[in-house]
This record gives sequence, C-alpha cells and structure tokens, in this order.
Amino acid sequence: MNAHASDVSKSETPSFYIQATASIQERWPRTLKQGDTFALFDQLGDVTDPGLTPGGIFHDDMRYLSELQLLLFGQRPLLLSSAIDEDNVVLTVDLSNPDIYHKGGRIILPRETLHIRRSRFLWHNTCYERIAVRNFNNQKQQCLMEIRTGSDFADIFEVRGTQRPKRGTIETKRPDGGSIHYNYAGLDGKNRSMCIRFDTAPQTLADGVASYDFELAANEEISIIMTLYCGSSESMPHEPYSIPYRAARRDARKAHEGGVVIESSHRLVTELFKRAKSDLQMLTTMTPQGPYPCAGTPWFSTPFGRDGLITALQTLWASPVFAKGVLGFLAATQATQDDPSMDAQPGKILHEIRHSEMAVLKEVPFGKYYGSADSTPLFVLLAAYYFERTGDLDTMRNLWPNIEAALGWIDNYGDHDRDGFVEYFREGADGLVNQGWKDSSDSIMHADGNLARGPIALCEVQGYVYAAKRGIAEVARRLGDEARAARLEEEAETLRRNFEDKFWSEELGTYALALDGEKKPCLVSSSNAGQVLISGIASPEHAKRVAEKLLMPESFTGWGVRTLSMDAARYNPISYHNGSVWPHDNAIIALGLGRYGFRREASLIFRGMFDAACHLDLMRLPELFCGFPRRRLGAPTLYPVACMPQAWASAAPYAFLEACLGLHCDYQNREIHFRNPHLPAFVQELRIRNLSVGDVTTDILIRNQDGEVSVMAEGKGADIAVRLSRGARA
Repeated sequence: MNAHASDVSKSETPSFYIQATASIQERWPRTLKQGDTFALFDQLGDVTDPGLTPGGIFHDDMRYLSELQLLLFGQRPLLLSSAIDEDNVVLTVDLSNPDIYHKGGRIILPRETLHIRRSRFLWHNTCYERIAVRNFNNQKQQCLMEIRTGSDFADIFEVRGTQRPKRGTIETKRPDGGSIHYNYAGLDGKNRSMCIRFDTAPQTLADGVASYDFELAANEEISIIMTLYCGSSESMPHEPYSIPYRAARRDARKAHEGGVVIESSHRLVTELFKRAKSDLQMLTTMTPQGPYPCAGTPWFSTPFGRDGLITALQTLWASPVFAKGVLGFLAATQATQDDPSMDAQPGKILHEIRHSEMAVLKEVPFGKYYGSADSTPLFVLLAAYYFERTGDLDTMRNLWPNIEAALGWIDNYGDHDRDGFVEYFREGADGLVNQGWKDSSDSIMHADGNLARGPIALCEVQGYVYAAKRGIAEVARRLGDEARAARLEEEAETLRRNFEDKFWSEELGTYALALDGEKKPCLVSSSNAGQVLISGIASPEHAKRVAEKLLMPESFTGWGVRTLSMDAARYNPISYHNGSVWPHDNAIIALGLGRYGFRREASLIFRGMFDAACHLDLMRLPELFCGFPRRRLGAPTLYPVACMPQAWASAAPYAFLEACLGLHCDYQNREIHFRNPHLPAFVQELRIRNLSVGDVTTDILIRNQDGEVSVMAEGKGADIAVRLSRGARA
C-alpha cells in the first residue's frame, strides 16, 4: 500500500499522503462495489461535506458523485437502521421523519409518522436507488422531500489530499425535467459524465436539487427510482429497476454457490467466513486472464501485485481460481523494459496499476508502477504453490517464459550488488522510498530509530526468494529441465546459508528487519521476522525462538502480532506500519508457525483475530487496527483511514484455518491431509463443503473435543482420501 497520513511528511512524498480529516468507519461505514465502480456512504445513505473525504461514487479511480443527500422538510431524517445484505449487493437504509415544527412552534408532523426505505445497489457502472415513502398516519399527510446531488470529478489522489495546480472543467446540464448531467472535460483529453435520472420527475430540478411536494393518503406508499450512471448520456441504461436488481442478485448467488463453504457450530465463525467470502467476491474484478482481487476500498480499489499474490496464497487451498487469475494478469502486465520513472526493469512484477486522470498525466507515477521488491519473488512462489495444489502443468508451461523472466530479475536487477540478496532502491524521483509491504517512508529503521538508507534487503523478501526457487524447481523438473531444477535448488540452499549468517541476531533472538545499503543489520524486532517462517528458510531452532518472540507481550497485543515491537525506538501503536496490527500479516505469520508445527501458537493468533472480528461491524476484518494492548472487556482500536473491506484482510480467515489444521491438498494422490491439527476451543465443529482436489469434490467434518481434532469425509467425494497424522513438530 502507499504511505498513510501518520507515517510520512507532506514535504517528503506529497503524492502518497492520505489526509485524515475524519475516520472512515465513523463517517462512511457503508461500502458497495461492483466491477470497477465502488461507493462509500454514511449510515443514512448520504454523501455530505465531501471536501477531502472519501465519500461518494467512484469509477476508475475518479469520484463521479461527491454529494448525495435526502432531506425531509429541509432536515435530515432520523436513522432507524442501516445495513448491507450478507451478499454485499444491496444497502438498505430505514429512516423516519423528525418532529417538524410550524413557525409558531407547533408540531405539524410528529416524528415517526413517515417511513422512508432507501434500497441501493451497483450494477455495470450504475448506482440504482429505490426510495419508498409510506405514511403511517391515519390521515393524509403532505411530504416535502429534497434530493441534493453534486459532482467534483476528483481524482482518487486528490481525495487523498494531493493538491493540483490545474484541473478540467465541469458543466451541468438539465436535458429534461427529470434528469441532470454532470460533464467533466479532463486535462487528459477524456470526457467523463455522471448522468442522473429520476423516474418520477420532481416538481423542480435546479442547482443539483430535485424537489418533491406530494400528498400521501393514510397508509399510502409511493416510490421514486433514481439511476446514477458513470458514463455518457448516450449509453445510459434505461431498463426498469427490477431487471438490474435481479441480475445483481443472480450474480452474487452464483458466486456464493460455487467454491468452498465453511460452516461451524459457532454461529459467529460461520458469519466470519461468510463475510470473508462475500467481501472477496465484491472486491474481485474480472480481467481477460481471470478473476483478480482488487486491494481494497476506498484507496486501493485497483489491482496491486503484492496484495493479489498474497490474497491468492491465503486462499489457495480453498480457491485456486484466484491464483490462476492473479498469475495470468501479472504475467500479462510484467515489465519488459527498463523505465526508471516507473521503477521498472525487465521481468519485474507489477506493484499497482491506475486509470485515473492524474495517473494518465503522470502527475503520480502509478499508471503502471513496479516499485515493489517482493511482488516478483511472490509471483514465482505463487506459481510453484499453484502447481503443487492443482497439478496444472499446462498453465505452468504457458507461464514459464514469465517465470524465467522473473527469476532473471531476481538474480540480476533485484540483486544489483551481487551479494546474493534481493534489495530495493528507488530509481524514479517520485516513486516509493520503501518497497516492501511496509512501504511508509519511516518503516525501515535501525535500533536507535534512525532510518535505514538503501539499497535495502528485507528479511522476508529473502525468504520468498528461497521458497520460490525451491518450489519452482519442481515445475522445471516436470517440464523436463532437470539441470535448471538442480541449479535452482542449489541457489536456494546457498541463499539459506547466507541468510542465516547475515540476518540472524543472537542479541535480538530473532531475525533482523533488514540489511541497509552498507550491509548493516537493522536490529529491530518486527513482524517481518514472522513472515520469514512461511518460506521455510529458517532453521528449526531459530524458528522456535522467532515464535516465542512474536508471542511475548512486547509483540502480541492479545488481538494479534504488532508490526513493530513495543521496545522499538519508533514504536507507535497508532501508526500505519510501526506498531499497528494487520490481519494479513498475522495470517502469514500463522502459516509460518504452522509450517514449523507450532499449531497452538497459530491457534492463539486465530483466537485473537476472531475475537477482534466479533467486535467489528459486519464481522469484517479491516486493513489494520491500532496496536494497543488488549484490555479486559475492551475492543480493538480502529485505525482512522484503514480500508474496509481489504482483500488480504478478508482472505486471512482462510489462512488461519489452514495454519491451525495443517491442511494440505495433494492433487497427485487425491488426498486431503491434516497434520497435527489444533483448533482454538471456540471452534468445536466445522464443516468444509465443496473442497476440490483435481476434478473431485468432497465435504469434510472436523470435530474438536478437548483439544483432540478428528476429521472425516462426508457423503460425496469417495475418490478423495482424507488423512490425519500426528507426530513431532516439523
């Protein structure tokens, strides 16, 4: 992700700064997304006081609608309830009128006389809303209603706080009494439009305000349909509300019916996985290569290389289709030439891609940007793990030129000084200073708090390279290149030895965060060392000590592992990367703990994250939350501008389950293996439905009684063996 407000001064990297004028969760807690369009609303379904705030309807990283407000008799209605359906399709808001007074002080409309239900969804670049108003009085009632609209056509980076010296022009047109069009002539030569149509024409429509004055008989209800289209008037849809509504519902139902379903005897565990699946479906965009989970709303509703790769890794056991789509898209966008302005070199894998006006004009460098040190090894790693999970040799054969190009980048451009480690440094003047997952400008430091100077070699990146080379060696072997496989395995082993020598700190009792440009270790205890474990590069003795360190109070809050230990000089629990808690970070750590057999420790993290989710709206894990110690009867402290939902946070529950169960799908032997499974006590019974190995699908029942876990196949899938093994830690 790009740096957040608390972690970078505006003078250092102004294009990446996210201003925090209010908490997203406080002001705009309702999110809808479909395709390349997303929207944030307050609990009443409104967008008010946009300014430098993320509320509104966005399409292709541009805010098309910046104001939307419903008023009764000039006042905001009373909120009754506000919720998004389980499938993330429809936002339903129930409202009522406040007390309405005559000028003389007499109440002319008692509160809770009128009921207003707003039902809203997105479909194909369009927001559809049905506003139903019902009179519960026993006599007729007049209703004065206004719907205020406006558009600023702000680029997402403007919404984040970047100032522009010049921007395009906005023109407002009213082609008829029931429509209003906002047209923006951009500096990039592109014309953008927000076309709004009211199927029941208002009495007046002026200055973006649709005014209604109607009378309702006792118990009478009327409906107004509003269509808001991100596109030109010539292509605006004209079908009735019911047609796109049914299409959106069908699409969501189809997505939910397919793939793995996880159910538990604990209702909230079932809800956690339902929410995770719904959010991943909502965040996913279809590309020509297949489904791709966009990183998160509002700031990162676009393909990010690292985020897509990690999301696919977390869900690989349950949904390999994500991995195939991510690999295909990133192969298609892989860098083929050296371009310092984009931090690109041949073979390098994408960091992010943007389509907004500022990106097209290169006012920000993220049109197609490659400033990521870990995306390339993660690409090779995911390819290896995808093959291990599916045996899909045809896809590997098609991807092999991209895999070889990525390996070439790792060995050459990635290891510029030829010391055997992959480092990063910013080539472009406007690129990211830090290019690991902790990409805030102050996230890599020495023990005294001084920032490390590059080129910087992160500890977890070396682990990714090690695992990538070991894993992809088997693919090379299956493709008939034994010599290449042997070289890759030899390179991985050399890296393992050098890594242990240079990164392990006996003083810290864990791995150094990084090596700086002078090869001095950054002796700081961080969660990065926990991410090292997923690769298998750590010796068993060192892995044990890392696990112990991570679960000490200095690192473990009770909800999860902090990004930075409390004893670090730059520790700040309300920072973006220097003491906060990230669900995806904890999921990777849990997978690493599970790899070394520390399933009870992985279960402890799962327990903390589940408890955190139980305190959160919709049981939705956010991008991150603050790293304060857990208090008895307390709740996690939210980070003000965290994305919700965020793809790799939504995927985290799948990784926790894999880590705790020691779950491995063996396509070659048609076997699902559970090694030394251990579940937290709150999970007593669990069903995994529709788990596929090859072309065969089965259901699995898992029981947890007093710490003893049993597994068995249910019903279908007789051709799949389910095996449980117990023994010493790996």
